[in-house]
Amino acid sequence: MAAELTQALLDAYLLRLQAGESAAIAVELSEMHPADAAEVLNELGESSMLAVLAEFPSDKLSEVLMEMDEDLRADILETFSGKEIAEVLLDNLDSDDAADLLGELPEAKKREVLSNLEDLELAKDLADLLTHAEGTAGALMATELIKVQADWNVMHCVREMRRQAEEVEHVHAVYVVDPNDVLLGLLSLKKLLTLSTRTPIAEVYDRKIRSVTSTTDAVEVARIMKKYDLVVLPVVDDLGRLLGRITIDDIVDVIQEEADSNYQLLSGLSEEVDHDDNLLESTRARLPWLLVGLVGGLVSSTVISSNESQLAFLPQMAFFIPLIAAMGGNVGVQSSAIVVQALANQTLDDGFWQRIFKELRVGLFNGLIFGVLILIYGWAAQLGLQFSLTVALSLLAVVVFASLFGTAVPWLLHQRGIDPALATGPFITTTNDVLGLTIYFAIARGIFGF
Repeated sequence: MAAELTQALLDAYLLRLQAGESAAIAVELSEMHPADAAEVLNELGESSMLAVLAEFPSDKLSEVLMEMDEDLRADILETFSGKEIAEVLLDNLDSDDAADLLGELPEAKKREVLSNLEDLELAKDLADLLTHAEGTAGALMATELIKVQADWNVMHCVREMRRQAEEVEHVHAVYVVDPNDVLLGLLSLKKLLTLSTRTPIAEVYDRKIRSVTSTTDAVEVARIMKKYDLVVLPVVDDLGRLLGRITIDDIVDVIQEEADSNYQLLSGLSEEVDHDDNLLESTRARLPWLLVGLVGGLVSSTVISSNESQLAFLPQMAFFIPLIAAMGGNVGVQSSAIVVQALANQTLDDGFWQRIFKELRVGLFNGLIFGVLILIYGWAAQLGLQFSLTVALSLLAVVVFASLFGTAVPWLLHQRGIDPALATGPFITTTNDVLGLTIYFAIARGIFGF
């Protein structure tokens, strides 16, 4: 929904709400896509939103709630009793979404909801789903699926599929299992339409099927689905028994969350931050790495003050301190970002020393280019060959060091099970600032013999 259209709709809806047309608005919003309806409701204000939701058709209400802002949804759920959540919301959701919604409730209310579910099979499935750790395939999967047994024929298979399809909103795949529910393969719907009704399923199903266990990390699930262009992926237990399936819409959310998390880590945020967080939450997330930056700045100032005699002898050295610090920080962040991205995508095939050697070559090549440009600038600005050579060599050394440092640190963190995104941002830039200035003054001391 375009921003102009959304604002126009909001203005119109607010006027109509003042005229008492909440029921008519609820009908109109229920005919929209749930994401568009949620976008409007998110902006209406709490009292107006609740008035519209009170008139919403029950079969549409749960879908819209799942599209709404999480904090806002939590406030809305507080207005529902456990019985209302069970009868109005959960019955109209797939098991994975129902489990997500249940997981947002306090423990006491969670138990109340489960006890009010008339569908005992659904209650059991939801209770099982809630036992899976957050961020695993088990927490993402839905239990609604279509499965057939290998020893059936096509006629039996079709009859059973029709019965099971009543409980499945979207049929992405037909799974073939043995009598113990062990996953054997995948049945093509196209084949099913062209086969004789007496054909045994065992003769026609595809045995090449990819699956994950319920304990597989969600990021790994996303990588597998992306790599093999899958829209659905079955989930099995340690014995290979079919438990559920994960669809691409759930994985898009995982990819987005992972990207947001990495971006915030790259920016120096130690925990997840939302735009509406309060002062304490925002400060707690930002302060740790800002303190690192503060300490790094103090150390940099110490390095500069300890070389005060060099600056007194050669004042123009001060003009190039920001250049040395900035180039070291930028090169380090670029190198670390490349490694972090490759590690996240599992596309880093070369070993540690091969990668270091590659970065050494890249750093030398870039550093030589910058050094030549500095010499040209020094000649044009009449800085003198000796001083221009000092800055050029310093820049070369800093670029090489920053390339190696930015590559090695995230790699080593990854090897120790630490998120390599922590290595970028403030940590890399601060460290390169300090060491870059140290290199700068050391080279000047060597050339001028201070």
